[in-house]
Amino acid sequence: MTLVVQRPRDLTRAQLRELRLELDTLGYSEANLRRAWQDAKNEEIAASIIGFVRQAAIGDALIPFEDRVQGAMKRILAKRAWKEPQRKWLKRIAEQIEREIVVDRASLDHEPFQAHGGYRRLNKVFDGQLEAVLSDFSEELWSKTA
Repeated sequence: MTLVVQRPRDLTRAQLRELRLELDTLGYSEANLRRAWQDAKNEEIAASIIGFVRQAAIGDALIPFEDRVQGAMKRILAKRAWKEPQRKWLKRIAEQIEREIVVDRASLDHEPFQAHGGYRRLNKVFDGQLEAVLSDFSEELWSKTA
């Protein structure tokens, strides 16, 4: 939980899966959290489980996850002049983040990236800086300006 609250950008897919299972066993499924939030706030919002935990723990804004991803993407694209293949891959990574919440090095060696050469190929597209790009994306995703 500390990782979710203090450093969500460092969360791996395995840790997210573990968190989901733990919360599910305690009766806190993502669907239950959505219903509770809707009941409490009388609004429907598509936020990730990380967003719910951070909102409850530190009052972080509960922003629809898709909006967080789109905001992070805009800020990343504005940081430098990306080559067209890099822009294309950033868009694909963002789409996968919307589906999976966490896209890390290990996930790039699975579909939908594996068919395109996985981490090794993508790292070449990003001039050996893919780890930094993923880290930056995670940082932007959970920044206060999200």
